[in-house]
Amino acid sequence: MRKQQSSSSWSFCSTKCFQCMPSWSSSKPSSLEKQEERDGIVLSDSETKKRKPGGWKAMPFILGNETFERLATFGLMANFMVYLTRELHMEQVFAVNIINLWWGVTNVAPLVGAFISDAYVGRFRTIAFASFASFLGMVTVTLTSWMPQLHPPRCTQQELNLGPCIGPTKAQLGILLMGLGFVSIGTGGIRPCSIPFGVDQFDPTTDEGKKGINSFFNLYYTTFTVILLLAQTIVVYIQDSISWTIGFGIPTLCMFFSIIFFFIGAKIYVHVKAEGSPCSGILQVFSAAYRKRQIKLPVDSEVVAIFYDPPLNDIVLTKLPLTNHYRFLNKAAIIEEDELKPDGTCVNQWRLCSIQQVEEVKCLIRIIPIWAAGIISLTPITQQGTFPVSQALKMDRHLGPHFQIPAGSIGVISLITIGLWLPFYDRFIVPALRKITKHEGGITLLQRIGIGIIFSILSMVVAGLIERERRASAILHPQPLGVAPMSVMWLAPQLILMGFCEVFNIIGQIEFFNSQFPEHMRSIGNALVSCSFAGASYLNSLLVTIVHHVTNKHGRPDWLTNDINVGRLDYFYFLIAGMGVLNMIYFIYCARQYCYRGSSLQKEDKPYVDVELSSIKA
Repeated sequence: MRKQQSSSSWSFCSTKCFQCMPSWSSSKPSSLEKQEERDGIVLSDSETKKRKPGGWKAMPFILGNETFERLATFGLMANFMVYLTRELHMEQVFAVNIINLWWGVTNVAPLVGAFISDAYVGRFRTIAFASFASFLGMVTVTLTSWMPQLHPPRCTQQELNLGPCIGPTKAQLGILLMGLGFVSIGTGGIRPCSIPFGVDQFDPTTDEGKKGINSFFNLYYTTFTVILLLAQTIVVYIQDSISWTIGFGIPTLCMFFSIIFFFIGAKIYVHVKAEGSPCSGILQVFSAAYRKRQIKLPVDSEVVAIFYDPPLNDIVLTKLPLTNHYRFLNKAAIIEEDELKPDGTCVNQWRLCSIQQVEEVKCLIRIIPIWAAGIISLTPITQQGTFPVSQALKMDRHLGPHFQIPAGSIGVISLITIGLWLPFYDRFIVPALRKITKHEGGITLLQRIGIGIIFSILSMVVAGLIERERRASAILHPQPLGVAPMSVMWLAPQLILMGFCEVFNIIGQIEFFNSQFPEHMRSIGNALVSCSFAGASYLNSLLVTIVHHVTNKHGRPDWLTNDINVGRLDYFYFLIAGMGVLNMIYFIYCARQYCYRGSSLQKEDKPYVDVELSSIKA
C-alpha cells in the first residue's frame, strides 16, 4: 500500500526527528538548475550536494544555541512560582494563571515559528532573530529582580502579620510580562528550527552522514535532559538560596554567549532554501473542496470521476491511496475542465489538489480526537511547577541539619523516574510483552497512551490524598509559618506517577503522531504535542479561575486561597482526577473507532480513476 521514492529520501531523519522537515531534496526538479546566493543565505540543492556539509564542525554552535535557550526557559519555569509569590508578592491563583498562560503561549509559539521558517525566511534567519528575542526577554526578567523600581518593596514582618504584602504595580507587571513575551518569541523561533537546522549539516545520502544524524539526535536529547536537571537543581538553588538576580543572570549570560557562538559558525553552516509549509497544502484542500461542493461524488458505476494524482516529489516518501473516509474532501482532487496546464501541473492549487494532499489532510482529521484527549491527560503535568511547589513550601524540606531542598527542585523526582524507567522499559518490559502480544512495540501506541492517562488520574488521586494528610498535619501541629512537620519526600509518590504518565503518555503521543503522519508531515505531529501542552496549560488556568471564584462564597476561603492550610487543594486535585476519568472514557471510545494508517484503505469497487501524470510531465 506504500510506494517508496528515491533512495536519498529522509526516511532516517523523519523517523527520529519529530520537528524535522526534509531539507536536502527539492520539492521541484527545476530547482536543481536555480542559482542562489551563498554564505549565510541559501544554496540551491545542486550546489548543496556538491558542497561539503558543515557536519560536526557546526554542532557546538547549533547545540549551544538550543541548549542555552532551554536553560533560559526551564530555568525560569522551574522556580518561577516561588519568584512570583515570594518576591513579587502575587496571590497564588494569579501567579498560577500567569505561569499557565505564559507556558501555553510558549508552546504555541513554535507553530508560528515553524511556519515562518518553512514558508519564508529559512531556519538560520529564524534562529538568529529568535535568539536576540530570547536574550532580550531574559535581560528584562533579570532586571525585574535587580532594579528596585521593577519589583515591589521587600515585605516586613509587621506587614506579614497585618495581611498581604504590597504586590507589583501595573507598570512592573507589564515589564515582567513583556520579558516573558520575548522569551516565548525566542522559544517559538529556536525550538522548531534547531533540530532540522542541525540535520541540514549532514548529508543523508552517505553512511557517514546517517551516522552523524543519529549521533546528533542522541547528543541533542542528552543535552536536553542535562539542562532540565541543571535548571531544577543548580539554577533553582542559586535563585532560592543566593540571589534571584544571579539565578536569572547566569542563563541570561549563557544566552548572550550562545548568540556569539551561533554567528561565529555562520560560514560553516549549510543553509537550505525554505521549501514552504505543509499548512498551505492543508488550507488548499479545504478551499478546493469548498469551491467544488456542488460536484457529486461517484456513488455507482454510472458516475466516473477523474482524480488528480501527479507523481510524488522527492520530499514525499509514502504514496497514499484514495480512501472513502471523509469523502467530501475527495472533491478537491476531481479534475474539471481547464484546471491542468499542458505540462500536467494544476493551474490553481487552491482549486485542484492531488490525492496525496487530500489524504494527508484526512490523516490530520483522524488524529484530532486522539489529540484532544491528550489535553486533559496532560493537565496534571502542567501542575508540577505550581501547586506542588506551594505544597513543598509548607513541608519540611531539610536533608540533614544544614541543607534544605529548594521547593522548585522537587520536580527532579519525575525526571529521575523517567531516566530510570525508560531504559528498563525498552530493554526488559517491551521484549517480554512482544513475546505475548506479537506486537513490535509490545503494546499498541494507543494502549501506551491509555496507560499514561491512567497514571495521570492516579497521580491526582494520590496528590489529593497526600495533600489531605499534609493539611491535617499542619493544622494539628501549628507553626508560625504554617509548615507541616511532614517531609517533602511525601510528594514523591505523586511525582513518580507523573513521571510514568510522561513516559507512557507524552512519548506515546510523539510516537503515535510520528507513525500516523506521512514522513514529510511529521513536524505537524510534533507541533500537535506542543499544542497539547498549550491546551493543558490554558485548561488548567481556566479551572483555577473558575474554582477560585465558585468556591469563594458564604464567607469561606476558596479551595485555592494563598494559605493552602486553610484552602482545600486536595479537592482541586480530586476534581482533575474526576475529569481524567471522563476523559479516559472518551479516549477509549475514540481509540476503538480509530483506524491506523495503512490498516484500512480504500474499497476497490468504487469507480475512482486515478490519473498518473508522470508521462505528461515527462
